[in-house]
Amino acid sequence: MGTNPQGRMPLIEHFAEFRKRLFKSALFITVFSTSGWFLYNRILELLAKPVCDLKGASSISNCGTLYINGVLGPIDLKFKISLIIGVILASPFWLYQLWAFISPALHKREKRNSILLISFAIPFFILGSYIGFRILPFAVRVLLGFTPSNIENLIKFDDYLNFVAQMILVFGIAFELPIFLSALNFAGVISGRAILKPWRFAIFGIMLFAAIFTPTGDPFTMLILACPLILLYLLSGGISLLNDRRRNKGQI
Repeated sequence: MGTNPQGRMPLIEHFAEFRKRLFKSALFITVFSTSGWFLYNRILELLAKPVCDLKGASSISNCGTLYINGVLGPIDLKFKISLIIGVILASPFWLYQLWAFISPALHKREKRNSILLISFAIPFFILGSYIGFRILPFAVRVLLGFTPSNIENLIKFDDYLNFVAQMILVFGIAFELPIFLSALNFAGVISGRAILKPWRFAIFGIMLFAAIFTPTGDPFTMLILACPLILLYLLSGGISLLNDRRRNKGQI
């Protein structure tokens, strides 16, 4: 990797490095997508269960009928589910490739902090995604409960899969909030006091975010997303205060 006397990489080499990291990320996603391909039937059954669990449904109004449209619909659905599984399972690898692309521009301490943050970002994303998936049956039950008793609810699986992906991704990305705030603090961009000072506005913003981006919009789902986010916001502020205190002691 060539650099000039100022230690900077030429622009053409930036593109070459980005292309290499992008290729490796795509390779990992492709490899892990094969798992989704072979586990397709099990994953399909797991995703479909919240929509129509005949043993738990008390009436036809609480149960929807999933369908796939078109000749190419089944193969398109299989590719889409396999790709989603590949992206999720390969997340530690493509996150590492992202870090490897950025790391040459970081100092030694920044590299150490970035590794620490990425190591926390992955489990936090998985935790948020898991919570989003676990409340999926309740969200589906609430929405299908509005179906009139004399009408059968036909649900296109592509639309349902988009709903599931939105639910999981919103929860997963939302749980990255403390990582984002801590990263800004460790980079010296914002202090812990500045994070916690507008706590009333922050809590209001979290509630507004939950109200807008939860697919169901019901109060229960909003609270399930908002309450952990508020706790994580306060936790990140506390960690940032401790980091500020440690940094100030080091400057004495």
